Amino acid sequence: MKEDQFLTATKPTWCPGCGNFGIWMALKNALTKLAIPRENIVIVYGVGCHGNMRDWMNVYGVEGLHGRALPVAQGIKLANPNLTVIAITGDGDCLGEGGNHFIHAAKRNPNITVLVHNNEVYGLTTGQASPTAQIGMVTKSTPTGVVDPPFTPSSLGIFAGATFAARGFTGDIPFLAELIRAAIIHKGFSVVDMLQPCVTFDKIHTYQWYRERIQKVNISEESLGDKKQSIELASTFGEKIPIGVLHKRVENTSEDREIVLKNGPLSLLPTVSVDTLELLSQFQ
Repeated sequence: MKEDQFLTATKPTWCPGCGNFGIWMALKNALTKLAIPRENIVIVYGVGCHGNMRDWMNVYGVEGLHGRALPVAQGIKLANPNLTVIAITGDGDCLGEGGNHFIHAAKRNPNITVLVHNNEVYGLTTGQASPTAQIGMVTKSTPTGVVDPPFTPSSLGIFAGATFAARGFTGDIPFLAELIRAAIIHKGFSVVDMLQPCVTFDKIHTYQWYRERIQKVNISEESLGDKKQSIELASTFGEKIPIGVLHKRVENTSEDREIVLKNGPLSLLPTVSVDTLELLSQFQ
């Protein structure tokens, strides 16, 4: 496979320099290395700048409602567990409007991959503070500075039950691509927190700002399974920001536990005709 197989005729409309370009390139790179047939890939997009990728990513795609990418992704995986299902979300989309979905999806451990575009702002609506915005950050919605402590997607995911969590940086595309590849091949709920500068609405967290702080981690397999240690590491964000695989363990997925899948994928089972009028008559 070649990366250009994932291109469409539509050209990206993100702001020049946006971290989304790095994520897009890293995702294409990861999928190319995995050599998964395009017809076996489904990407579910949330609403935000990240969701525009639907128009220039040549795989099956669904754009959900704001914050609702994860339930749609879980439904697709339930219907056909043989598909590679990826949810592309934003920090606001996933942890604000979709926060409840994120927590419960992590708890259930479906075999899907969640890529969180994390730039600390709602970029599509011109720069309000997102749930990952740091204390003191001045935005359109917080003119005197953010006062609430932020979420870190990876630590929240681990705490809620995610069996794989990583953090990457869009300024290092090869490393981010490797993290995405590792997340996709992991069997279970995988979260990749992708630190991306918003060059238009966040003048603090620039590429240079991140490069001065990020540190790649190299953790033993045994330590990766320690939830407490992983959460502490994933929560670290300041003068030092660890990136890499932060947590990994093996547990049964929600598909493993679903009784309805005992006879195979729902998509391959015969369709049963239902008399809807008779069904509705029971509620009269």
